[in-house]
Amino acid sequence: MKKKQNKLSSLTLKNFGRWIRNLFLALFGFSIILVILARFLPIPITPLMVIRNVERISEDKPLRMKKEWVPIEEISPNIVNAVIASEDNKFMEHWGFDFDAIKLAAEKNKKRNSTAFGASTISQQTAKNLFLWPDRSWFRKGLEVYFTLLIELFWSKERIMEVYLNIIEMGDGIYGIERAANIYYDISASELNREQAAIIAASLPSPRKYNPKNPTAYLKKRQSQILKVMRQMGK
Repeated sequence: MKKKQNKLSSLTLKNFGRWIRNLFLALFGFSIILVILARFLPIPITPLMVIRNVERISEDKPLRMKKEWVPIEEISPNIVNAVIASEDNKFMEHWGFDFDAIKLAAEKNKKRNSTAFGASTISQQTAKNLFLWPDRSWFRKGLEVYFTLLIELFWSKERIMEVYLNIIEMGDGIYGIERAANIYYDISASELNREQAAIIAASLPSPRKYNPKNPTAYLKKRQSQILKVMRQMGK
């Protein structure tokens, strides 16, 4: 009787292990397909867009999701250069992670005993904004690393930038550079000049707090810093 029970337990464990393995393989395959499809197709919606509108519903506010997809060819090089200068000046060189920036951020956070400083690259932000949700847990961060590696493997840098500039939050209910340019300056993304691009880039860490159309002293200071980096980049 005891031998039969041990045999049943062993079979149950094997079946459970097989089920876990199959689930893992299915999720892995699905993630690969998802990333490959996203390489070629416009992105209609992201988890953050859904989350923001759920928040609006809970606050009895009307739904708001202003977005318009534009190809990278119709986006001003000024905003491309501005976000690289502001967010990730090694974007064209790294494979998804800027380890020097990570080390520097860790040292600053250790000194201040906080987690205020981050070092997410444009690739990481794209992976997070497209596939995941805003959270600081290690689990979510681990998934961000995984999806960052996938998009760096399957996408070109041009595609990463195109998706980034089309889905990133740029104001309350505003997503993507085309609608941001429309709303803040009444122009298209292709018409953004260096100063406009720099101040939009300056607002990105807190796009619902800062308004490029009515910039604070802090935003103007960040704009000057970004323009300086752009000049150093030769842009």
